[in-house]
Amino acid sequence: MTGSATRLLVAGVGNIFLADDAFGPEVIRALERQPLPTEVRVRDFGIRGFDLAYELLDGYDTVVLVDASVRGHRPGTLSLIEPELPDARTGAAPPEAHGMDPVKVLALAAHLGDEPLPRVLVLACEPEVRPHDDDIAPGMSATVREAVERAVTALHTMVPVLLADPAATPPLSRPDESTGPSAAGLPQSVTGGVEDR
Repeated sequence: MTGSATRLLVAGVGNIFLADDAFGPEVIRALERQPLPTEVRVRDFGIRGFDLAYELLDGYDTVVLVDASVRGHRPGTLSLIEPELPDARTGAAPPEAHGMDPVKVLALAAHLGDEPLPRVLVLACEPEVRPHDDDIAPGMSATVREAVERAVTALHTMVPVLLADPAATPPLSRPDESTGPSAAGLPQSVTGGVEDR
């Protein structure tokens, strides 16, 4: 790859033992059968937040995190979110290095790096089954399992757009389903939470 080529990371995050939180890793597994272009780095980070924080500092133009996130939509709904990136210059104490709360991982990467973070997008899936605390609940709901293939299709649409222009707004900028019961009061994310910009 030449120095001027766009560097793009697609990173699955989530805990395979916490029901629908396994969405990110499952999408990465599905991409093995339907690979993205070879110039895209595709990696399952699971719950290794520290590893992801360091990977974010590796000179990418754009990073797409694939994660389960409570957004108040119908279970299985896919959303594309662009979170506000933290600023390491705020003088706050360094964030925790353990776990896979995406907000804390971004804060850790901002704290560790000298350069600005890459553009980060989150391809989020609304979970149906959310275990309480650290209850082990392997296996995703049928609704979220069906969303895995739609996420793979969405990534195959988004990635060429982002490779051509890392600042572009790829398709799926709104939830793919806009109807359904409201889930007000639910936590923001299965693994932590990512706010819209």
